[in-house]
Amino acid sequence: MIADIKKNVEQKMAKSLEALRADLGKIRTGRAHIGILDHVMVDYYGSATAVNQVANITLTDARTIGVQPYEKKMIGAIEKAIRDSDLGLNPSTNGDLIRVPMPMLTEERRRDLIKVVKGEGEDAKIAVRNIRRDANEHLKKLLKDKAVGEDEERRAQDDVQKLTDRFVAEIDKALQAKEIDLMAV
Repeated sequence: MIADIKKNVEQKMAKSLEALRADLGKIRTGRAHIGILDHVMVDYYGSATAVNQVANITLTDARTIGVQPYEKKMIGAIEKAIRDSDLGLNPSTNGDLIRVPMPMLTEERRRDLIKVVKGEGEDAKIAVRNIRRDANEHLKKLLKDKAVGEDEERRAQDDVQKLTDRFVAEIDKALQAKEIDLMAV
């Protein structure tokens, strides 16, 4: 039972870390990155479909993303979807290729993005701590029901705390990497 709890805690904490990394990947740094368009949805024959499912996305240079639709008639819809997204990008069509230039970030915008990054990190840490709290409550319930001994319960709580510390350190590492990335000109 305790092993199941620990495994469950580790899986949930890993999911929280992956969610943070995905959220950080959406935050623009000024350099082109094809993952930025992963969450842009386009109307494809009546259903919302990710842009990377209806077009080939490449980097044409360090500051420009190239989007080449598989079907020529999708050019307008993809361009509109990118423009209407909350990414603040302004695509332009050149024949059958959509160019998405990445605007330079101002110093003020970089500072704002760092605040957003720190907020995302804090949310991830809160999620990890909530998972720890739930696990500890579950362990205390097992102790109360006399399913485990006090020593087992104490060791399990220590293991859960070690997992929490490890994932909080991973979150801090991801935040620090993103801050460095944002401040690089």
